[in-house]
Amino acid sequence: MTSQTQIPTTVPQHIAIIMDGNNRFGKANQLATGAGHVAGKDALDPIVEHCLARGVQVLTVFAFSSENWARPANEVELLMGLLEQTIHEQMPRMDQYQIRLRFIGDRSQLSDRLAALMADAETKTAHFEAMTLVIAISYGGQWDITNAAKAVASQVAQGYLQAKDIDVDCLAKYLQLSDLPAVDMLIRTGGEYRISNFLLWQAAYAELFFTPTLWPEFGVDELDEMIEMFANRERRFGKTSEQLKR
Repeated sequence: MTSQTQIPTTVPQHIAIIMDGNNRFGKANQLATGAGHVAGKDALDPIVEHCLARGVQVLTVFAFSSENWARPANEVELLMGLLEQTIHEQMPRMDQYQIRLRFIGDRSQLSDRLAALMADAETKTAHFEAMTLVIAISYGGQWDITNAAKAVASQVAQGYLQAKDIDVDCLAKYLQLSDLPAVDMLIRTGGEYRISNFLLWQAAYAELFFTPTLWPEFGVDELDEMIEMFANRERRFGKTSEQLKR
């Protein structure tokens, strides 16, 4: 992909990114253990700033999945430490650019210190409106949908809701990010062609983009080319092309 990208007038409201390829980047460049993840952390800043400049409303990044708990203990410990470092580093940037910081995922598995740090960051940035940065930690789409189903079942059991009233809109209210626009552009770096249990509901109609570029090497030029392709895609949502032209 080239850097000579024509800037389209249509940009996605909500971009989600599976930031894959940190370990392979580290190995390919013969970096110390964990250095690939550090490079991946640093790669996020220019993407956040560029999304803000382009008028994207929400950027959601997959930092640590529910399945990542199965990785070697030393790698998990490193990733948790990097997540804490990321929050500390992002807070001045959130203040500077007026970006709201949010987190999604199962916080019951996180340390009390990390969970408290996340909650404090959310509180301090809740009033910012320039853009929302969402970091998914200990998150899985199946967990998200299951959690929502449990909440709906509880409402039925307590008599607040009848089974006949349960529909797509009802269940959606109990999902993570229910108050934000649906994902309309999902990017995965690193060369894999799967969405790995990420935002299964929220990305139901997202345009999918896959690149072999490893996350630490993914930059704003490539993102702009993807945004240009997004602007040129016909999003029908089940309708025909003829219906959209009416």
